[in-house]
Order: sequence, then C-alpha cells, then structure tokens
Amino acid sequence: MDSWVDYARCRSADPELFFPIGPDELAAAKTFCRRCHVRQACLDFALDTGQRHGVWGGLDQDERRRLRRRARRAA
Repeated sequence: MDSWVDYARCRSADPELFFPIGPDELAAAKTFCRRCHVRQACLDFALDTGQRHGVWGGLDQDERRRLRRRARRAA
C-alpha cells in the first residue's frame, strides 16, 4: 500500500532543507513545500506524531504549535 511519503516532493530532496537554521533557509523550505501535492498529509503526520522540529507540511515548529493550541481551545 502506498503512503503519502511515496508521493512527497521532498522524497528526493536533501533532508537538511527542512531543518533550517535561519530565515532564508526557512523560506526556501516553505517554498519547496508549497508545490507539494501531499502537503496536508505531511502536516497531519507531523501533528499526529508530535514532530517538534523542522518544516512539515509547509509549517515550522512555531506555526504547528500555534495550530495545536488553537485546536485544543476549539475542542
């Protein structure tokens, strides 16, 4: 059975791209993610598994933390 990972645009990219060390690298990672067809599945994975570092589904760790807080407040 295929997984979203099999279709991820980042599959052949350097993983370090998604663990940026500065604003330029962060922007590059987010731009890369914007054109990925499985971006939502990637973000869901990161949220479901508690990924704390890196860019997942086009969001950095601070953006994912805010998203989780909003979801908890809405529940």
